[in-house]
Amino acid sequence: MMLIVTGVGFLIHVYSIGYMHDDDGFWKFFAYLNLFIFSMLLLVMGDNFLMLFFGWEGVGLCSYLLIGFWYTNKEFGKAARKAFIMNRIGDLGLLIGIFVIYQIFGSINFSEIFAALPNIRLEAGVVTLICLLLFIGAMGKSAQIPLYTWLPDAMAGPTPVSALIHAATMVTAGVYLVARCHPLYNLSPDAMHFVALIGVITCIFAAIIGLRQNDIKKVLAYSTVSQLGLMFVALGMGAYASAIFHVTTHAFFKALLFLAAGSVIHGMGGEQDIRNMGGLRKAMPVTFWVFLIGTFAIAGFPLMAGFFSKDEIFAFTFAHGGGWWWGFAGLGAMFTAIYMCRLLYVTFFGEFRGTHEQAHHLHESPKVMTIPLIILAVLSIAGGFLNTPHFLHLGNEQWLAHWFSSVIPLNEMHLEASTEWTLMIFTTSLAVVIIIITYFIYGKKSNLPVADTAQSSLTRLVANKFYVDEIYDFLFVRPVEKLSKMFHYYVDIQGIDGIVNGVGAGMQRLGAQFRKLQNGNIEYYLLGMVAGVVLLMLTMWA
Repeated sequence: MMLIVTGVGFLIHVYSIGYMHDDDGFWKFFAYLNLFIFSMLLLVMGDNFLMLFFGWEGVGLCSYLLIGFWYTNKEFGKAARKAFIMNRIGDLGLLIGIFVIYQIFGSINFSEIFAALPNIRLEAGVVTLICLLLFIGAMGKSAQIPLYTWLPDAMAGPTPVSALIHAATMVTAGVYLVARCHPLYNLSPDAMHFVALIGVITCIFAAIIGLRQNDIKKVLAYSTVSQLGLMFVALGMGAYASAIFHVTTHAFFKALLFLAAGSVIHGMGGEQDIRNMGGLRKAMPVTFWVFLIGTFAIAGFPLMAGFFSKDEIFAFTFAHGGGWWWGFAGLGAMFTAIYMCRLLYVTFFGEFRGTHEQAHHLHESPKVMTIPLIILAVLSIAGGFLNTPHFLHLGNEQWLAHWFSSVIPLNEMHLEASTEWTLMIFTTSLAVVIIIITYFIYGKKSNLPVADTAQSSLTRLVANKFYVDEIYDFLFVRPVEKLSKMFHYYVDIQGIDGIVNGVGAGMQRLGAQFRKLQNGNIEYYLLGMVAGVVLLMLTMWA
């Protein structure tokens, strides 16, 4: 995780020099970016839950600062606030889970907790409760249903921020947390089934939404949500090393895709709608080739990084979950190949559909941006060879899994080589067929994503993300806002302010009455003195 955070993070820093060079907040941007990297390193390097939680909250704060970096845009500010609040919901679950762990184990150190597990008798319900509370934190940070809607809106930030959040930091924290706490999860099959269930639902649901998005960054955002779901499927099946392997390969090709998308946006003068692009492979050849590599890697094209990590997850899912789990996970992967190829072909093939001004502005990005893209493209090709399967006999079988073996148990997968070959050939053939078919659908100008007004009701439903944001707004945001307004008026203004202002007004009125005694007339003063003397004498005689 440290290598991913610093390695990919370094390339994003270099890329940002070219991408943000004209921005007024250049120095502030890099300050936030470095604080982000620091917080993520604190999260993964801490040997206890307290240090992990400090890093956990740090990346949440930095995401707020970076998503809302261009704060003069009101919508960007709302997106930053949304990310911050939704992460706090998940963080509350994590915090309660840490409290429960300390109450039971008397410690928050990973090594002490895991060492005590064989010697302590815990009820299954208690372990399940701890695992579910920790997973609630992971759901918020890694954008799983129902706490996923903040991640697509996080596209409001500069593109390097999107790459950093989606590839190297933050969203991978939830996967890291579950994998790091695998001794606890191994004791609760119910919690693991729940993790796998949430993962597979998120994987398919986000992939379906991605099929009809036209913002180049929104497509990649829903792709990230879907891929994270696939990682949680692996975690739920006990394939912890496979999940971290996919985190690694995903960091390579997703950072590549986001930075390449940023190169497209940079070349198009800020345009993000793929319907206004087309034919960019001629004007931006380097960006096209690296985007092609990233697309093929995430789609599972043979021998690319995503091919090996996805195949390992599918094989383990088939071995431990059965055909239904394998089929649902494969369905999400199939949708991934479709929407990513659609994105590639609509953006780079056909004829240019933008304005004349955009065509005049169109250019390849500078080397400070393209060199990191090329490095990530190489990693997206070669990254899969870190953990090749046994039956291929390539000489480095399960190298990464063995390297993890001191902290993560090796995947125990009992499948015949013929079965693994069959699964691999089927999924690979499906990916290749999708790549070819989508070219004939979207590779020509006559087959563009249609405008929303011409869509069928089902297509419009998908394009509008199943109206989940609107549902959340109706069920939660508006009632809370109305409740806050009611509290503001009745409790704050009428109650607290009323008491404070009432005391002040009462003192003013009382002072006004006493002020009448000080009218400057000496007769009244003498009368008051006489009355006082009389009262004093009566008191003494009594």
